[in-house]
Parts: sequence; C-alpha cells; structure tokens
Amino acid sequence: MGFNVAIDGPAGAGKSTIAKRVAKENNFIYVDTGAMYRAIGLFIVRQGIDIHDKEAVEKAAPDAKVSLTYENGEQVVVLNGENVNGLIRTEEVSQAASVTSAYPVVRELLFEMQQTLAKENDVVMDGRDIGTVVLPNAQAKIYLTASVEERARRRFEEYKNKGMDVDIEELKKEIAQRDHQDMTREIAPLKQADDAVLVDSSDMNIDEVTKAIMDIIKERR
Repeated sequence: MGFNVAIDGPAGAGKSTIAKRVAKENNFIYVDTGAMYRAIGLFIVRQGIDIHDKEAVEKAAPDAKVSLTYENGEQVVVLNGENVNGLIRTEEVSQAASVTSAYPVVRELLFEMQQTLAKENDVVMDGRDIGTVVLPNAQAKIYLTASVEERARRRFEEYKNKGMDVDIEELKKEIAQRDHQDMTREIAPLKQADDAVLVDSSDMNIDEVTKAIMDIIKERR
C-alpha cells in the first residue's frame, strides 16, 4: 500500500486546488474523485435522463467509461475516450454529480479504480467520503471546509474572472443545497472521519492551507 492522503470536505472548500499542490510538493499522484463522479453526471445529463430517476441512471451508468490519465503531471478525466476536463465544472453537472453519486451502481463503478490507485501508488485523493469509505486506512486524513459565504465568494470570483455573470446569493443557495444533499444522502454521506484533522480555510489563503496540510502529512510519515 502506498502512502495515502485523504482530503474530504464540502463543495467549494478548495479541495482540488489544495490537493493538487500537496500532491506536487510530495511527488504523489493526485486523484480527484469528484471529477470522476462529475464525468458520470455529465454523461447522464447528455443522455437527457432525469438525475432523480434512480432506475434509469443505474441502467445507463455502466455505459459511461471513465478513466484517468496524467499529462505533464496533470490529471485528465476521460469519458468514453473524450477529455472532459473543461466540461465538468458547471453547476448543472455539479448538481447531477451530487445526486447520481449517491446511487450504488455509480459508486461501485468508480470505487474499485480509486482503491487500486491508492494501493499501488502514493496518492492524495479528495472527495466526499475518502477518509470514511474509500480509504478508511489512509495514513493522513483531512477534513477541509469553509463557510458557505466564503465558498460562494470564491466561486463568484472564479466565474467573474471567466466573464460569467452570476448572482452571489443564488450561489449561496446552491452551495447550501449541495451541502444538504451530500450530508444527508443514504449511501456514504459527507462527514468528517473520526480520525481526520479539521482544517477551516475560511480565513486562510492557499499557501496557509497548503502548509497546514503539509505539516499534518509530515507528522504521519
């Protein structure tokens, strides 16, 4: 088994940004499980299937072939042979991923791949249930969070920089709704593992969060 770092937390907490930096600093492989679920969500949206129709989603999901490749050290999410990195960050796909990732068939499709990656490599893996379900024996577990207001502000700035016009109050509602979905779903709900270290990034910059997590990893190596 490789050295595994599990980073869990709600949407918009900065998990992917921080996990990429931590992985690079440690020369580990970065595994963005959320992106894998987003790829499934994108597939379901493209198929025109109601994301709340569990039976229809579970029937269609096996046709979504998701894999990871790495180009210049960066993770590329491939859906049925297509690089979908630039297509899986919309709010529509985020909501689809939040709902469909709770379905057993969807989770089973990706679970084995994630565990195999962690067994064979030193990895930093982020998601919603990494420390509690996917990698319960990870040597370092972090629960990274931030207030709804701060997460909405960050997403607002991200969209604004892309030239997109969004309402920050609507973003707050969407994030709060996503939190509720993730925390109350029946299968593998979002929660802090008993042995995870809480890192609240509401009043921290990227460098400060990265250092805090690097210190946690050093303590456990």
